[in-house]
Amino acid sequence: MRSTWTFPKVATAVGASILGVIWLIPLLWAVSTSLKPESETTRSPITWFPATPTADAYRSVLDQGDLIRWFVNSSVVSVLVTVLTLFVSVLAAFGFSRNEFPGRRVLFGVVIAGILVPPQVLIVPLFQEMTSLGLVDTYWGIVLPQVVAPVMVFVLKKFFDGISRDYEDAARVDGASRWRIVWSVMVPMSRPILVAVGIFTFIGAWNNFLWPFIVTTDPSMMTIPVGLANVQGSYGLRYAQIMASAVLGGLPLLIVYALFQRQVVRGVGDAGIKG
Repeated sequence: MRSTWTFPKVATAVGASILGVIWLIPLLWAVSTSLKPESETTRSPITWFPATPTADAYRSVLDQGDLIRWFVNSSVVSVLVTVLTLFVSVLAAFGFSRNEFPGRRVLFGVVIAGILVPPQVLIVPLFQEMTSLGLVDTYWGIVLPQVVAPVMVFVLKKFFDGISRDYEDAARVDGASRWRIVWSVMVPMSRPILVAVGIFTFIGAWNNFLWPFIVTTDPSMMTIPVGLANVQGSYGLRYAQIMASAVLGGLPLLIVYALFQRQVVRGVGDAGIKG
């Protein structure tokens, strides 16, 4: 059956294409600049493509920093933050969605109010707490303050609200405990939204600069954003190397998103329908 192109479809396609080009321009510019000799980055008039492509900027960044160690640190931190956030958020969302207890609405409102609190407000007390616990320059010191995610609790709670209770009743008839219902009924049915939430959490943890910068002083414990920022600071305003750092730092996220793009889109769509 031949599809009919109506004005709304054409307008949507054109608008999406324009937004895609706008999103790609900075990325293409970063890649192009990273492949230029340093003398060419400040040349006038500005050129989109390098006249003499070179990988010197990438070699300089790799030589000046322990990129592999920072990559491992970012991977460990991001995975731990994602797993713990999903674990805590699923349990909290299920409790708010399925349990009736005094003060449930008030407590849920307090959790959601956390969305309105700027993270910068909590930097000093969190750092003092991590120092008193001896968690400075450790993975747990970087991970634990990032686990609290009221947005994730809100999204999952709304999704759970849209799941029929008949599935739980059937599981209870078969003798399933509440714990078994969560992990054998609710989680499998929520897989798309969990994947989407997990990817967003992973990206946020990978890109987080402020907290890892504050809580780490040992170069061997730095994450990718912190380590690359230190490398950039060591050579000043060298645009090719700055862009090479940005490309190296963002490349893993592009790969992760490309691998899970369908699940993310499906999860976001399901969240909108259920919510």
